[in-house]
This record gives sequence, structure tokens and C-alpha cells, in this order.
Amino acid sequence: MNEQIRAREVRLVGPEGEQVGIVPLERALQLAADVDLDLVEVAPMARPPVCKLMDFGKFKYESALKAREARRNQQQTVIKEMKLRPKIDPHDYETKKGHVVRFLKAGDKVKVTIMFRGREQSRPELGYRLLRRLESEISELGYVEAAPKQDGRNMIMVLAPHRAVKASAVAATAARGGAPRDRDTEAAPANPAGPAGAAGDTGTAADNSGE
Repeated sequence: MNEQIRAREVRLVGPEGEQVGIVPLERALQLAADVDLDLVEVAPMARPPVCKLMDFGKFKYESALKAREARRNQQQTVIKEMKLRPKIDPHDYETKKGHVVRFLKAGDKVKVTIMFRGREQSRPELGYRLLRRLESEISELGYVEAAPKQDGRNMIMVLAPHRAVKASAVAATAARGGAPRDRDTEAAPANPAGPAGAAGDTGTAADNSGE
């Protein structure tokens, strides 16, 4: 910037973005001084480097404001986890599906884990069918980001909200004037209704449903 620029000549851009052309560095510095602006390198690797006349202090201030606003409006991606058994009771299934729907509507991803025990491990198709059923029943809100995959004694699938659903969640958060949620501030209900068990952030969900 200004006297720190070492090139002998620069491609000069005016304060309104107009092209001035290639001029000697001394001429560019003089033009900057004449209008009380800074000469700032915006493309130092170009030959010759591109410099623009600007109020650098104002530019830094406005950039900081934009970055702060972007952080305020950004909703961090949160991954919830829902654990199911392959022979889950119909009522428990509906309750847990309700949690998945709520998470997706909030703009969160959901890691769905089917837990196999004992001889259930020889029947992976039970878990696969359950995951496919869940996928079809929440298709209006989300899609499968990671297809069902066997992981030891568990089968895992990751659901993500559709772009429009997530945008709606971000807009709702902004309308409430709330700060973006993260894993530390978004806690799952400690005692959800029904026998389905707790549902919360990754690694914290509990499963109390029986076969």
C-alpha cells in the first residue's frame, strides 16, 4: 500500500472502478495524494500489479461489518443422532421419527443408527428396510446424504435437510433475533414424552426402545 509498493509502474483503477491505465508508480502515488486516498495493491501478482485508489481505513471497516453480519446470519451445521432397534415398537418408531422431522425442520443433519444385538446381526436387511422406510417418510424435508452402511454392530445413515428447508430454518432464526446455534447451545430435551428415549446431539442420544 502507498510507499510500500515496489513496482516501477502499475495498472491503476480509479475510486469508482474506472480504468486509468498503466502509469508510473510516482504518478499513481501523486494521483492518490491529490484526492486524499490510498494506493492499494489489489492484484500484486499481475504484471504490472493492479492498484486501486481507495480509502483503505473505510474499506477495512466496511469489510469487518460485512464479515460480522455474515457470521450473525450463518447457521452452523449440527449433526443430531437418532438410535433405533431393528425390531422397534411402532409407537416408538413414530416418536423417534417425530424427532427426526423436528431436527430436519430446524436445519440440522441427522445420523440415524440401527443397533443390532445378538442374532439380529445376521439380519442386516431388517435395519436396511427400516432406514429406507424412514427415508421415504421424511422425503419432503430431507434426503440421504450418506447411504446406509454397516459399521460393526450398527448400521448408519445420514439425513440432511433440503436446501429450502434449511433456508427456512435460517430465516426463522434470524426473524427471532437469535444467534446461530451450535453443538454447545442446542441441547436435546432431557425427558422427551413417550417411551422412545432421549434424542440429542451426536454421541448423546439414548435408546430405550425394546424389541
